Amino acid sequence: MRHGCQLTDHAGLAVSRVCSYNGLVRACRPVMAFVLALLISHVVVPGAPAHYPVDDLQSGMVGIGRTVFSGDRLEEFTVHVLGVLRNVNGPRRDLVLARLEGGPLATTGVIAGMSGSPVYIDGRLLGAVSYSLGSFSREPIAGITPIGEMIEAAALKTPRRQLARIASLTPPTTAEAVRVSLRQAFSMIRPFADRPSEVRVLGGDGSVSGSIGTMLRPIATPLSLSGFDGSSAEPVLSTFRDLGFVPVLTGGSTQQEPQSLPALRPGDPIGVTLMSGDLEVGATGTVTHIEGDAVYAFGHPFYNLGPTQFPMTRAWVHAVLPSLESSMKIASTGQVVGTVSQDRATTIAGTIGPGPALIPIELSLASDRGIRKTFHLNVVHDQLFAPLMTYLSIAETLGSYQRQTGVSSFVVRGSVTLKNHGRIDFEDLFSGEQAVAGAAGYIMTPVNVLLRNIDEDVTIERLSLDIDASERQRTATLERVWIDDTRLRAGATVPLKMLLRTYRGDEVTRTLPLQIPANARGAISVMVTDGRTLTRHEARGLSPQAASARGVSQLVRAFNVARKHDRLYVRLVTRDRGAVVRGEALASLPPSVLTVIESERGGGSVLPLQSALLGEWEVGLDHVVSGSRTITLPLDRH
Repeated sequence: MRHGCQLTDHAGLAVSRVCSYNGLVRACRPVMAFVLALLISHVVVPGAPAHYPVDDLQSGMVGIGRTVFSGDRLEEFTVHVLGVLRNVNGPRRDLVLARLEGGPLATTGVIAGMSGSPVYIDGRLLGAVSYSLGSFSREPIAGITPIGEMIEAAALKTPRRQLARIASLTPPTTAEAVRVSLRQAFSMIRPFADRPSEVRVLGGDGSVSGSIGTMLRPIATPLSLSGFDGSSAEPVLSTFRDLGFVPVLTGGSTQQEPQSLPALRPGDPIGVTLMSGDLEVGATGTVTHIEGDAVYAFGHPFYNLGPTQFPMTRAWVHAVLPSLESSMKIASTGQVVGTVSQDRATTIAGTIGPGPALIPIELSLASDRGIRKTFHLNVVHDQLFAPLMTYLSIAETLGSYQRQTGVSSFVVRGSVTLKNHGRIDFEDLFSGEQAVAGAAGYIMTPVNVLLRNIDEDVTIERLSLDIDASERQRTATLERVWIDDTRLRAGATVPLKMLLRTYRGDEVTRTLPLQIPANARGAISVMVTDGRTLTRHEARGLSPQAASARGVSQLVRAFNVARKHDRLYVRLVTRDRGAVVRGEALASLPPSVLTVIESERGGGSVLPLQSALLGEWEVGLDHVVSGSRTITLPLDRH
């Protein structure tokens, strides 16, 4: 009599064998052993931790990692445990040191874009492949961030800290000035262990020393840029390279991605979008763990910003590019699937669902060469990356449609709309060899200052720009200022004449009717100057304390009255006592009021004024003007 015996495991895999009645137990023993081993490898024993404890690791253990080397196909690689490094990424934070094997790793080494690839020991999640030995490593040696530390870090709900540095720009803005300011703003990265003595090695075979901890760095993060030609973006790209990112110019993003992808899985590529639309910027890594709608990835910081609001996207791996310096996945971001809400030392984390609100930018460009185009962009609402992406989008758009070398001129008009604070209007002219950087910095500066202010959070609702471009220089220099009438009286109106010379040597004359107030006494001074010089002159009258005391409303007003490059500013002043109180200039004050105000000078918010402003005028020009002239004239007493 013969019987068929069939065993089915939890995954639905069937194994069948026909065995005799008398030899049933003996014949089916190999099948039972196989199925039992399969069950053990996939099922966690009740009561055992869901994740593999780092304390149970021993040198020589072998695990399995998962990642995508092409498209969206998950592939496995082998992980050989070498030991555990204690305190390498901060006090009581561990890294598991391992050698990777399989797929293209023998020829590529650890690949940029693998950050977050999950590693399993005995079917339980150990952590994320996250660190490497840097460039030119001969073997795929990696550091693995334990999953427990990733989950613990993402659970922190502390508020976003105020950044210590700001990417400030001082006019005139140049490409080198942008590069320097960005490096200052982003100079936050430090080694993860300074001295070998700080690192303890546990579970090793003696071949691993603490010095390896000083060599480990986060695996480089690929930064894909779509729609860029590279030259205008170079100041920004070089900054990202210095920070451990690998910028790569791509020709597109979602066109090659399938219309539908399976649900997000551990090992899948994942993206963090910084800018989308006609220009795209996104970083890519790998999903480590999904628990409900919570997603953990990277195993190291994106930039350790703390709480964030970045779009979480699917990503598509086009290919792996081998390199002796640093191999990388060529990937692009795709459909938004959630929000990255945490950027911590051991992970980025977020939730599956809707993406965050972004800042929409509409830029219309008209060129004297007949080009008329409108660009639609969206940038992340982040105090560090929003100004950077704003600068990058404007510089790249202008640089792509105007010549890269030589002079250009741009007339910039537009506005940035703020929630609960009105808007800032833009109108200015930029000309010369650094006109692209000047125009982009002009828009970046208020975005930067408003998002970095310490008084209250600012929400930018939209940014609209109209830019007229030409490939001719429009600059002029102020050479002379004079008044023909030598006998001036209070209450009179006299013609003030100004002589300018353009870059071609042509003379330009302007005349302004200058009205002298009826209460003016003694000598008066007439200052005619460009906007930059006047701004510096006014800034000398304000202390740092007074400047920092300004709230958002005063910042908005200050930007709206900011001096322009295509104007001459005429100021009529006389010697008179006053004060600057909390950033507000109060001139011609009575002695009794001055006494009260000066009693508050110890607080640092009051500064004395030794002159009074009698009148102020603007003279519009078709050129970016530079130069300053001052004349002092006595008033006739009769």
